[in-house]
Amino acid sequence: MSSEKEPLFSSKNLKLLTNPLGSQNPITVQVLGICSALAVTAKLEPAIVMSLSVIFVLIFSNLIISLLRNTIPSRIRIIVQLTIVASLVILVDQVLKAFAYEVSKQLSVFVGLIITNCIIMGRLEAFALGNKPWPSVLDGLGNGAGYGLILVIVAFFRELLGTGNLTLPGIGEIQIIPDALYNAGYVNNGLMILPPMALITVGIIIWVQRSRNKDLIDAS
Repeated sequence: MSSEKEPLFSSKNLKLLTNPLGSQNPITVQVLGICSALAVTAKLEPAIVMSLSVIFVLIFSNLIISLLRNTIPSRIRIIVQLTIVASLVILVDQVLKAFAYEVSKQLSVFVGLIITNCIIMGRLEAFALGNKPWPSVLDGLGNGAGYGLILVIVAFFRELLGTGNLTLPGIGEIQIIPDALYNAGYVNNGLMILPPMALITVGIIIWVQRSRNKDLIDAS
């Protein structure tokens, strides 16, 4: 008797992609990966590059651990996970230095600190070790996208309100607020590019999210 295979994008698999964007967001709900979210969001470009880097590492570390899940001895699983994540992070770091050196300098040590990102280790432990490769890939993509979404939102408002510009990968700095507004008396809010404003912006996002979804308040 043959059993039907689960569709690649079944409702269960789609939730792995969509839930981390909202009700299970790793930053605003689970409060994971918050350090890099605060550190690299003064400009939009490094936030986008960091987001893509974490998505890459999450997807492939989840995939590799899922493929090896039945062969990794439980007592050394953390060491194996760290080795795989570190190898992927080194690959990302070298690619950035080769093709986006200026952004690599802006990100500084925070690329290397992806190794200790709680989101990555959490997904490996909570999901990849117990699930098949395809759902693990979707879980990595969903959580990476959820992390990146918050980084991009925070960086967008911090750079826009702090400098009046937005810096995009491959394009550079673009003036968004027109000169006419400056001539009329508008002044950029320099506080937005200071580190404390990253935490305040994340706090505002959490407040908006929980005011729209009361279940998150009850769950906490």
